[in-house]
Amino acid sequence: MRRVPADGGPLGRLRRRARWVTTALVALALAGGTALTVTGPATAAPQAWTPKPSPMTTPWTNQVPTDTPLPEYPRPQLTRPDWANLNGIWDFAVTSADAGQPAAFTEQIRVPFVAESALSGIRRKITQNDKLWYKRTFTVPPNWNGRRVQLNFGASDWRTTVWVNGRQAGATHSGGFDAFSYDVTDFLNGGTNTIVVSVWDPTETGDQAVGKQRIRDVATHPGGGIFYTAASGIWQTVWLEPTAPAHIARLDMVPDLANSRLKVTVRGAGTSGHQARVTVSRGGTTVGTATGPVGTEFTVPVPNPRLWTPEDPFLYDVKADLLSGGTTVDSVGSYTGMRSIGIARVDGLLRPVLNGRFVFQTGTLDQGYWPDGIYTAPTDAALRHDLQKHKDLGFNMVRKHIKVEPQRWFYWADRLGLLVWQDMPSMEHTPDAAARTQWEAEYDRIIDQHRSSPSLVMWVNQNEGWGQYDQARIADEVKAYDPSRLVDNMSGVNCCGAVDGGNGDVVDHHVYVGPGTTVPSSTRAAVLGEFGGLGLRVAGHEWYPGGGFSYEDQPDLAHLNNRFVGLIDAIREVRMPRGLSASVYTEITDVENEVNGLLTYDRQVVKVDEARVRAANQALIDASRGATAPPTLPVNEYRSLRATTPGYTDRFVRHKDGAVFTEVVNSGSDALLKNDATWKVVPGLANSSCYSFESRNYPGQYLRHRDFRVYKEAGSGDVYRADATFCPVRGAGGGVRLSAYNFPEQYLRHYNAELWLATPGGTHAWDNPALFAEDTTWAVQAAWAP
Repeated sequence: MRRVPADGGPLGRLRRRARWVTTALVALALAGGTALTVTGPATAAPQAWTPKPSPMTTPWTNQVPTDTPLPEYPRPQLTRPDWANLNGIWDFAVTSADAGQPAAFTEQIRVPFVAESALSGIRRKITQNDKLWYKRTFTVPPNWNGRRVQLNFGASDWRTTVWVNGRQAGATHSGGFDAFSYDVTDFLNGGTNTIVVSVWDPTETGDQAVGKQRIRDVATHPGGGIFYTAASGIWQTVWLEPTAPAHIARLDMVPDLANSRLKVTVRGAGTSGHQARVTVSRGGTTVGTATGPVGTEFTVPVPNPRLWTPEDPFLYDVKADLLSGGTTVDSVGSYTGMRSIGIARVDGLLRPVLNGRFVFQTGTLDQGYWPDGIYTAPTDAALRHDLQKHKDLGFNMVRKHIKVEPQRWFYWADRLGLLVWQDMPSMEHTPDAAARTQWEAEYDRIIDQHRSSPSLVMWVNQNEGWGQYDQARIADEVKAYDPSRLVDNMSGVNCCGAVDGGNGDVVDHHVYVGPGTTVPSSTRAAVLGEFGGLGLRVAGHEWYPGGGFSYEDQPDLAHLNNRFVGLIDAIREVRMPRGLSASVYTEITDVENEVNGLLTYDRQVVKVDEARVRAANQALIDASRGATAPPTLPVNEYRSLRATTPGYTDRFVRHKDGAVFTEVVNSGSDALLKNDATWKVVPGLANSSCYSFESRNYPGQYLRHRDFRVYKEAGSGDVYRADATFCPVRGAGGGVRLSAYNFPEQYLRHYNAELWLATPGGTHAWDNPALFAEDTTWAVQAAWAP
């Protein structure tokens, strides 16, 4: 284990460009800058506010500014130079859910941290019986005159109503994961303006998208399983920006590698009769420009495009201008990555292909929770950190699990080079008609807001049947709405009562500990949407000491490292050659009472050997780029299996009294021993791509494992057939290793002359790491009794 330092590195060109409303505000105003002047709360001084103690302290907990948290520009793919950050100390109150605006706001909260979090300064349980109220003031500088003022919310969970100077700004917004905006120009008074926001969040008692949030005591507590503390209210940046009356509202970009061009649609407000000009540049040099009507797709040439990949996440700069006649009335900055994603047949198997080539996608399940901020990372460096750790550990993909992160999270994934599977947050209950309409509308808005991110390669519609309905229809509609990406109709179709819609681009299984036996179909690639869950508690870094849960507890670091690497190696050696194309390990960090993380929940400790994990992932990725076909054995022929462990190469697999051992066999051995050491290689009883080994002198009886020990037995049924099927992988010196079909991470091993199924990193005596590879490698030789 090693401690992780706080990430204090550069935060990118967007941060350098932006004009922050921070401690430099006065200097900007005196210098004639265009940043908005923002006052403090109307009824209390910011100095009165203090954070609450956090149950765990991350490296960034104490780096959050009181008045200017998360000062970075919040929308990296649609940037303007003039904007104002409204994060900071707001007046706050909680009323009953049906109450109107309170007469007094007696508390203070630090926006954008949710009321349940320590960083908000509130840290208490919020229920469906509560309504949250926020209030603050601001003034608009004169040089914004003549422009429209937009009030933007990155996200607020769940039903949000906004008033400016006592007048409601547009319709109430319902949704916890999508951004929304109001044009508040007509409500401004030219002096001090007051914003009031109310939020009602029923969490799991409602019918909305809720993800893993549950109403819980905010104090640490045992139990909780795979669900976590709720996150109510404003949880992403609130900000203002001035725009022209006619302005660009969205920029949709889809790379078209086959034709060396970028397909773009510029969407706007008040833009009837306007044209749009889009320019793509590289290092300040224009590579292509084109003009087209607003709201209609047109193309920009990008000759000889430099492709975006996890190894080389190159981003082009993009500028979009809104034209009225020959006059530019609005301009925004953006970026794009030139890449394609699809499904293709590779060596006879359906695989996802990035830029036309199969590369195995190895990633983790990322819940996006923080002990200090719950739904909101304490700083932008913290937000970046978890993605950087994926890169450090050799992963090339991340599955964002039933939560949608701020747009800056996608910016870091784009810049760092991580493929993203984005889940749509699930509902807790089977939805009625109104809930379905709401959920689908919010999903469409989420797709719209992130459809131009090059890192995002797959939409995951539903998970393990939670709130499931109309799986096939939704998959078809998501694919039609965004045909540039893959669609997973249901992650974990084999789990928990899930119903597979039968369509989409992948068939997705969850197998704990795994890696299982997921295979592609004639129409879908095979992915392992969740596996692993290896647990290790780290003293001093537990959310609730002693309360940790995992899918398989590990006794120490050595076993955790060996077990994890063994799983990755089994995917590389056994499952990937047989059609598995992606895997998602549970999980990147511990979360509350879950201790499955590769890092502790406080991000202070990396549990695993970083270099070993990186090497295992890299070997998996490298193997996917070459020939992936597994080794073959002679079918319907008799063979003998010889040990290759130095000093034991005269020993062969034989049965005796029903159990299986290794024993010395040579030309002078008796006929019975030679027969016992001879096996007929036949197509696998459970899967013909693997093999079964039938006894020479007891036809109908096969090598099979039972409770780890290996026997020669007859039998029937699915379990028996799986237990009697073994899949070969390449071993050293031309030998083969035989993995159990139904437990791919377990290998046939001789130990003290007995045959066992042994697990890398396992805790049994026969799992001993000494000579593990040698003891599990066999030479398939001519039969002693042909």
